[in-house]
Amino acid sequence: MFGFLYRTKLIKDDLKGIAKFMYLDVSEDSWDQENLTKTNLDFTIESVRYIDEYIYRLLNTDYGTELLDKHFDNFMVRIGAYIGEVIKNNVNEDFYWYESGSVRNYSSDFDGTFNTTQTVLYSKKRDIVILPLDVVVQFLKGNSPYTSLLSYVEVTIKENS
Repeated sequence: MFGFLYRTKLIKDDLKGIAKFMYLDVSEDSWDQENLTKTNLDFTIESVRYIDEYIYRLLNTDYGTELLDKHFDNFMVRIGAYIGEVIKNNVNEDFYWYESGSVRNYSSDFDGTFNTTQTVLYSKKRDIVILPLDVVVQFLKGNSPYTSLLSYVEVTIKENS
C-alpha cells in the first residue's frame, strides 16, 4: 500500500560532456581530424553517419582494432553517450541520463527486466528506459540486431516520439 515511500531516488549521471569528447579529443588520424569535428558532430540524426563511418574504420583497420582492444570502455562510453544525446535531443519526452541501478530501484515496471550496469536514458513521465551504451557494446562486438547506429537511432526516436 505504501510501496511508493520506499522508492529510491534517481541518481543523475549526465553524459553530455563525455559525448562532446567525440570531437574534442580525436586521434592524430587525418580522417578523424577532418570528420570528427564540432561542425559535423552537431547532435543531429544525420551526424550519426559520421559515427557509423568511424566505427567501420575502427572495426576494419589494424590501427582501429588495436585502439578498440586497448580502450574498448572509453570508445563504448563516448560513442554511446553521443548517440544517446542525439536520441535525447530528438525525442519529445523527458529523457535524462541516470545510473541504471537507481532506475532499476525506482521504477516498478523495470524491476529486473533490463540487465545493465551502464548509465541509461530514462523517462520518468512514461517510465521508459533506453539503453544506448548497451547497443554500442553489442555493435562493437558484432552482435547487434541493427545494421548501423543510424538505424538504431532512427528506430528509437520513432518509437519514443
